[in-house]
Amino acid sequence: MGLTSRSLEYVMIALAVGCAGLTLWLWPRFAGRGVRAWLGRLAALAVTQCAIVAALALAVNTTFQFYGSWDELLGEDEAAPAALSPVQGGAAGPAGASGGLVRPAPPQGLDTVHGLPSGPPDKAGKVESVRILGRRSQVANPAYVYLPPQYFQRQYARQRFPVIVAISGYPGGSFLLAQHLRLPQTAGGLIRTGAMQPAVIVMVRPTIAPPRDTECVDVPGGPQAETYFAQDLPEALRGHYRIGHDPSAWGVLGYSSGGTCALELILRHPRVYSAAAALSPDYRVVNDPTTGDLFGPGPEGERGKREHDLLWRLRRLPQPQVSVLVSSSRRGEPNYTATRAFLAAVRPPMSAQSIILDRGSHNFRTWRRELPTALRWMNGQLTFPQDVVHGR
Repeated sequence: MGLTSRSLEYVMIALAVGCAGLTLWLWPRFAGRGVRAWLGRLAALAVTQCAIVAALALAVNTTFQFYGSWDELLGEDEAAPAALSPVQGGAAGPAGASGGLVRPAPPQGLDTVHGLPSGPPDKAGKVESVRILGRRSQVANPAYVYLPPQYFQRQYARQRFPVIVAISGYPGGSFLLAQHLRLPQTAGGLIRTGAMQPAVIVMVRPTIAPPRDTECVDVPGGPQAETYFAQDLPEALRGHYRIGHDPSAWGVLGYSSGGTCALELILRHPRVYSAAAALSPDYRVVNDPTTGDLFGPGPEGERGKREHDLLWRLRRLPQPQVSVLVSSSRRGEPNYTATRAFLAAVRPPMSAQSIILDRGSHNFRTWRRELPTALRWMNGQLTFPQDVVHGR
C-alpha cells in the first residue's frame, strides 16, 4: 500500500483502535506490583501510543501530502533517469517522448483535490500531473501544471502564454497548492471573469531532495536547488509547453518558505523571472535542523549566507529591474517588522508593493485571502501574448 493511500490510513486507524481496546481488556491482568506487571503495563501503553501516533501521522500526511511515497519519507527519492544525459540544448519532446524533460506522472494526490476543472479542456482548462526533470541538477521533481481553457482554443493555437511558477511551503508540495491554497481553482475563476489573463501555472515544492529542506539553494557538494529552479525548470517547461521565452512572461509565487524562494530567485535571477509574489516570506535563508549546512565552511560559506540575506542584498548590491509583492499582517505574522524593512530598502529600478492585513496568522486561511489580490497583481506584471509560435 502506498504511503498516501486511504487503505493504509484506515488499516492504521483500525490497528490503533484495536490496540486501545486490547489494552483496556488486558489491563486488569497487569494490576500486580511485580516486574512482569510493570513491564506489561509499559508495553501496552507503548504499543497503543505508537499505533495512535502512526495513525494520526498517516492521516495528516494523506491530507497534506508532505511525503508522497515511502522513498520520499526515507530520503530515497529517485534521481533523474540516466536517459537525461543525451538531451542537449534544452530539447524536449512531446508528452511521453523518450528524453523529454516533462513527463506524465501518476496522480500524486491530484485525484483527491476538490474543485479542479472538469469537462472539455477548451471550456474548463486542465490540470496535469507531471514530473519535471533537471538536466543539470539531475533530479526529477513532481508537479501539477494548470493549463487555462485558452491554451486549447483554436484562436490561441499560435500564442505563447505567460507562466507562473508557484512554490509551496516546506514541508509539502503541489498538493497543498491545489487543495488548500486552491491556486488553480482561484486562477480559473479569475480567468473566467476576465480579472486575470490566461496563464500557465506550474505548482512545485521548494525542496528537490526530500526530506531535506533545500531552500532553493545550491548546496556545495549537495543538491543543486537554485540551479533547478533558475535553469532546469524553465528549460524543461519552455521545451514542452507553449509558453513565453522572455522574462516578461515569467513570474514566481510562493507562500512561507516558498515565498522566500520566490524572492531569492527573482533577486538572484532577474533574467529568468520578472515578477515575484511572496506570501508571508522570510527575508533570509538560514541553516536549521531541516536544512543541514546549506552554504559550507570558510569564506565561501560566509559569502553564501550574506548573499541569501535579502536585506543585505538590497542594501549592498545593485537592485534589478523587477517587480515584487510581499504580504504580512500587523498582528499574527512574525515577519511584519522584516517586511517593513524589506519594503523600505527597495529602490529603483526595482519596484515593490505589499498586502498588509490587520490580522492574519501563518496559515492557509490567511494566504487564501491574499491569493486573488496577488494573482491580479501578477496579471498586471506579465505580458500576454508573448510572441507567436511559427512553423506550426
